[in-house]
Amino acid sequence: RHRCYHKPTKIYDDSLQPCHKTEYLEKYPGYGNICPPESCKPKPQFPQDQGRMDGISTFKSDYIPYDVKTPFRPQAEYRPKSGKIDLGTVYQRDYNPHKVGPVTLARPRERKHTSGAKVDTIPTYRDHYKLWKSQRTESCKVERPYEPPSEKFGNPSTFQDDYIPRQPNPPQSCKPCDAKLPEGPFDGNTIHRTAYVVHEIEPMFVRPKEEYKPSDQPFEDLTTHQRDFKGTPGEQAKSCKPESRKLGSDPFKGTTEFQDRYQPYLVTTPEFHKPREYVPPTDKMDLNSSNRLDYISHKAAPRAPIRPAPGRKTTGPFQGKTTTKEDFQPWSVCPRGIIKKEPQIQKPTGRFSNLTTFRSHYIPHQANPPQSFKPAHTVGTTAPFKDETLYRTEYTPKKQEVCPGLHPDALGYVYINTDSQGHKFYRQVSPERSGSNCNPIPKEVAGVS
Repeated sequence: RHRCYHKPTKIYDDSLQPCHKTEYLEKYPGYGNICPPESCKPKPQFPQDQGRMDGISTFKSDYIPYDVKTPFRPQAEYRPKSGKIDLGTVYQRDYNPHKVGPVTLARPRERKHTSGAKVDTIPTYRDHYKLWKSQRTESCKVERPYEPPSEKFGNPSTFQDDYIPRQPNPPQSCKPCDAKLPEGPFDGNTIHRTAYVVHEIEPMFVRPKEEYKPSDQPFEDLTTHQRDFKGTPGEQAKSCKPESRKLGSDPFKGTTEFQDRYQPYLVTTPEFHKPREYVPPTDKMDLNSSNRLDYISHKAAPRAPIRPAPGRKTTGPFQGKTTTKEDFQPWSVCPRGIIKKEPQIQKPTGRFSNLTTFRSHYIPHQANPPQSFKPAHTVGTTAPFKDETLYRTEYTPKKQEVCPGLHPDALGYVYINTDSQGHKFYRQVSPERSGSNCNPIPKEVAGVS
């Protein structure tokens, strides 16, 4: 059943009377002479023409501008404070860190409310909104031209006050004094060459491979799950879904309101525009242009290349002497010897032993398998499993109501009329009887429009 209080598009008349028949008014019981509270919502009234708006406010009319002179306050001289700054805060002292976990979402589950009613695509905003002609207000800002100050800016910076020019002192040179080079040939013998003793390399010790010995006991490939698990047969769970009952009428058979109200219109075929046939011109085409007729050719010589004149070639020998060759003299420099201290610890002379402290002190132990904490296997019962729930025992299937607008004759309804909102009303053939009066009271039911 479809009942709505809003005013959709009128399809029958242009009356402004809204539809006040709602489900709340039909099912709301009255209590004596007590009336429901009135709504505090203002009534929609069309504003009357109040004339053109005056843009002058009381502030604009009563405001008197005054010449305000702000006193000039000289800036105080900066003096740094003595002592060390304490950067600790109360938050750092009293804060106790806590472990933060993921935040659980408080968003409710999405619920999709679907309805089979017809959607009204025209909103109430388009019906009630009317565009008004408004005028733009003028700016209340007072324009003041910029006047640069005539006095000189006299606030020196802290760098200018605290800076004291000092004379730079050149750093002391660490370059060694000029030493005389030794005479004679270069001695290339080093301590490593003179003191090195050649030793014979012994063959590397290789441990022999141990032969694989298979065990005599059979391999246990049975796991604890395969050994302890025994499948107990059980009955298949029953479905909690209610039985599907076929309706008395098929809602997809019959005609709709669009098919009843639709009126076909006669449409004429569009006219086809036939292009005109191309007729080639019979006159001869004049290919002479204004450039060809008015152009005068001139005899011009080619431009000379802007290349510099070739220089004179000298036939004398090449002078390859430079100041570096004349002033630079190669010196015979002897390399300095290696300044290496004699080792205080003598090198071992014996054979290297591959036995570590772990190998020497390690005692192998036989490992015991860990104790299993699995509970003892229980024997399954032969009694059937009780799969009944409170929902299955106490569930009562509800009767599905069918809209009388689909098949009114089959359901026992008679069509009465259609209001201006497009709702069709039906009445039962066998009306119900009330408790106080014995007269039958017909009940009107609204169907799907």
